Amino acid sequence: MKMNTTLLFLNAIGPEMILVFFAILLLFGGKKIPELMRGIGKGIREFNTAKGSLEQELKEGMKEEEQRERDARELRELREREARRQKEESFITRDND
Repeated sequence: MKMNTTLLFLNAIGPEMILVFFAILLLFGGKKIPELMRGIGKGIREFNTAKGSLEQELKEGMKEEEQRERDARELRELREREARRQKEESFITRDND
C-alpha cells in the first residue's frame, strides 16, 4: 500500500518537479532552503500587494471615467433642453409680434 501512495505522489508532482527539488537542494544546500523560501514568500506577498493596489487604482479610474461620461451626458442633455426652450421661446415671441 505504501508503494502505491509513493507512486501516486511521484505521478502527481511529476519527475520534472523532483529534478527541480534536487537541483535546489544541490545549489543552495539544506541550510539555505528555508531562507530561500522566506525570500520567495516575501516576493509573492509584495507581488500580491502591488497587484491589489493596481486593481484598486484601475477600479477607481474606471469609476471616475464612468462619472465623467455621466456628467458629459447630463450636460449634453441640459444644453439640448436649453436649446429647445430657446427655440420655443423665440417661436412664441415671433408669433406675438
